[in-house]
Amino acid sequence: MTTLSTPRGMLTPNRPLKDLTWLRVGGPADYLFQPADVKELKDFLKALPADTKVFPMGVGSNLIVRDGGIRAVVIRMGRGFNGIEINDNEVTAGVAALDAHVARKAADQGLDLTFLRTIPGAIGGAIRMNAGCYGSYVADVFQSAQAITRDGEEVTLTAKDLNFAYRQSDLPEGWVLTQATFRAPRGDPDALHARMEAQLKKRDETQPTKDRTAGSTFRNPAGFSSTGQADDSHELKAWKVIDNAGLRGATLGGAQMSPKHPNFLVNTGTATAADLENLGEHVRKRVYETSGIELQWEIMRVGEPTPTGTNE
Repeated sequence: MTTLSTPRGMLTPNRPLKDLTWLRVGGPADYLFQPADVKELKDFLKALPADTKVFPMGVGSNLIVRDGGIRAVVIRMGRGFNGIEINDNEVTAGVAALDAHVARKAADQGLDLTFLRTIPGAIGGAIRMNAGCYGSYVADVFQSAQAITRDGEEVTLTAKDLNFAYRQSDLPEGWVLTQATFRAPRGDPDALHARMEAQLKKRDETQPTKDRTAGSTFRNPAGFSSTGQADDSHELKAWKVIDNAGLRGATLGGAQMSPKHPNFLVNTGTATAADLENLGEHVRKRVYETSGIELQWEIMRVGEPTPTGTNE
């Protein structure tokens, strides 16, 4: 790769990524760039050779980086992109702001973004994945987002531009989100905080929150998230079809499908990215054989396998 100039932020060549992902696996990026602010990000992308690939990365909560690493400049948004501002019914958050922090700050001001409280990760990833739970999604409250194009130009994106769908949105390759604005309904602050505490308690009771995971592994075949209501059906939930296939607690190397919640892929301490991905592929194959349902990955998998690895 062409030698890159050193900007004000941090530019690190051949940077291992495993310590930057929640699953703690993955090889190095050609470069890791951590911009100080929007201006530096714009200038950096403008100067970057057009044939150099760019991969924006959040806090790594929903990501498997393969063992061979990523042949690209990984752009990781940090302290300069985690601000949260509230104006009337609108909440504007930098893409590095944690979902939980945004939910709590909004609740302090009587704004209901409570569905974000139990979603792992930061706002950038929540937009990319149209994150949601309890029947609410980012698309429901989204107003606009700011992004920097691969050419270094700043643009404003609408919901139509992002084309939100279940667990996905459209963003051109190499574009980097910087902040987003949400319009939230009003609620009583005490009631909103109480609801979030109840949601956290339920999550801790049903999910392996103390283990090394990346959130839900596969999308629900039903095409929507859990509603949290008493009449919520589980027949087309990913965890249910995995459980029906006899794969609760299944292992491969250091990887495991959680005995507590079988749609959570766990690094028990020694897993490689290949262990995790190959166990996931085994689950997909077995579920298809037993139910005819083809599970779709919710965790993003990027990069290359090691020369001797078996993940693809």
